Amino acid sequence: MTGRIIHSPDCIAEGCDWLARAEPRFGHVVAVAGPPPLRRREGGFPALLKAICSQQLSVAAADSVAGKLAAVGAEDPGVLMALDDQVLRGCGLSRPKIRYARALAEAGLDYEALATMPEDEAIVTLTAVKGIGVWTAEIYLMFAIGRADVFAPGDLALQESARLLFDLPARPAEKAFRAQAEGWSPWRAVAARLLWHYYRHAKSREGISE
Repeated sequence: MTGRIIHSPDCIAEGCDWLARAEPRFGHVVAVAGPPPLRRREGGFPALLKAICSQQLSVAAADSVAGKLAAVGAEDPGVLMALDDQVLRGCGLSRPKIRYARALAEAGLDYEALATMPEDEAIVTLTAVKGIGVWTAEIYLMFAIGRADVFAPGDLALQESARLLFDLPARPAEKAFRAQAEGWSPWRAVAARLLWHYYRHAKSREGISE
């Protein structure tokens, strides 16, 4: 089973209501910052390429790189493979990310099958591609496929938001954060949206690309 899919703002509202009952501090997020955005994007190669390009970059920098790649047609695997490395470097890709982008283009992933796989199986399939780690796979599942019960505990903005919201002495470690998020199932992806939303409210900057 693949679990619930987030399709619309109504799904977000349902998840927010459930989470506010389970953890009142999520209700506080909605009270001070309003409901979080839907954050859905079309799946497939372009979405996964953008997720790879976003690794270890600010939101603004990642969006800039994605825009430049789209401008040269690199959102098509065949076009990307035909582009010279110099062109890709000009788009803002580092040498390792050029290798990762080409590995993705060559992987021939079945994106329709990914959309229906159980989360664990989809993450294993995605992380088998060089350059795709668990964070990238989780981001893809949340935003491009819309899985309602996926979380990304390795995300630094989520960790910092949790530190602020739960008044922690330090950012939670990834393993402990993943365990904490189990209490937010079956709406962990909405919990993540609330935390990113709170990060924006508290820091006046985005923690994840729209």
